[in-house]
Amino acid sequence: MWIEHVLLGFLGLVFGISVASGSFALAVKLGIVPTMAQKSTTAKHIMTYENAIILGGICGNILSVFTSIKLPLGHIFLAVYGLGAGIFVGCMAVALAEIINVFPILYRRTKLKTGLPWVIGMVALGKMSGALYYFIHDMNVS
Repeated sequence: MWIEHVLLGFLGLVFGISVASGSFALAVKLGIVPTMAQKSTTAKHIMTYENAIILGGICGNILSVFTSIKLPLGHIFLAVYGLGAGIFVGCMAVALAEIINVFPILYRRTKLKTGLPWVIGMVALGKMSGALYYFIHDMNVS
């Protein structure tokens, strides 16, 4: 019986490491951290960005595995966390779309000459509106 627990623990550790390395490899390949540091003129703090990403990944994994841990931090922390998670997901989506050249193909096919900031802003606004509608109406995927 104990051998099964040891084997499951080992397999969980190995699979978790492989998934985490794939996620971080995607973020590195997309170049999110250097691009954000360059755009915000904070390139001298690149190690702080990387440490924050690693710490966030570790804390997120701990909280997802040990679901009985409750953090009584209130609604303000929840709002800040939601904003940060949304910005992260948005940056990943835009960086991935940029890597696979979605925007140049879209502009060529629609013959769009100006308005790039408006298109990206409307995509973000639509995503935010859909997410808010989903959470306000308590929709479940199952």
